[in-house]
Parts: sequence; structure tokens; C-alpha cells
Amino acid sequence: MSILRRISLLILAATVFGSAAAAAAEPTAEICEILHAQQRAWNRGDIDGFMSGYARSRSTIFVSEDTVTRGWQTVRNRYKKKYSDREKMGTLAFSDLEITPLGPSAAIVIGRWQLKRKIDKPHGRFTLVFRHLTEGWRIVHDHTSAAAPSS
Repeated sequence: MSILRRISLLILAATVFGSAAAAAAEPTAEICEILHAQQRAWNRGDIDGFMSGYARSRSTIFVSEDTVTRGWQTVRNRYKKKYSDREKMGTLAFSDLEITPLGPSAAIVIGRWQLKRKIDKPHGRFTLVFRHLTEGWRIVHDHTSAAAPSS
């Protein structure tokens, strides 16, 4: 193998591995895109698309109200039951996102959510733990709270 070819391969390898390391080290853009994709899926009425942002694992955790839901399938079933039609789903908006990397394979996100429906506008806060898995960044822990309804 010629020296020029070896140098080209080394440059290519450094670029590929350097890009992968940079992407893993700085998850902000990818995590934002996952959250925006979840929002778009929700607003289409696509709960399965929304769930693609979660780790498809038995160890995925969703905490809301006084309930801890464990496992991707169980979380999906909860969403399907609670938001069984488009009227109940409304239009979802995420805002005030703060993404804090915790290292090359984890990040924490806090933010605000709001649903706009014909009868009400529930809203609240969330804290998400993202992990970088083989399929990319995914939510492994979701703690969502709703604000008290306006009087």
C-alpha cells in the first residue's frame, strides 16, 4: 500500500472517529431534533412515532403524578390509553429546553410542555435523562409534572 493511500486512510479514519466522538460529546443538536420529532409525531396523532424518542427497553421509566411506569411497552400503553383520540391529544409544544451533557453518553434535559385542546390547555414541566445507545440518543427516564389547572 502506498504511503499516500495510508495517509488518506488515516485522515479518513480520524475524520470519522473524530466526528463520532464530537457527536457523542455534544448531544444538544441531536436531542433537540428528537424532541422536535416527538412533537411533530404527537401533533400528527402518532403515538408510536412519539415513542420512538424513548429507549425501547424494559428499564425505561416514566414518572407522572403518583405513578411510576416501567418499560417502553407499558409507557406506550399508558399514552395510548390516556390519549386515545386526537381531541385528547391536542397540539403539543415543548419550550424552555435546557440540555446539560453529563458525559459522552448521557444528558439531562429540563423543559416545559403544553397541550392546546378545545376544552383546556394543560401544561407543566419535565426532566428527561437521555442515554446514547446503539440507535442514538434516547430517553431512558422521564419525569413529567402538570401544573395545577387555572381557576
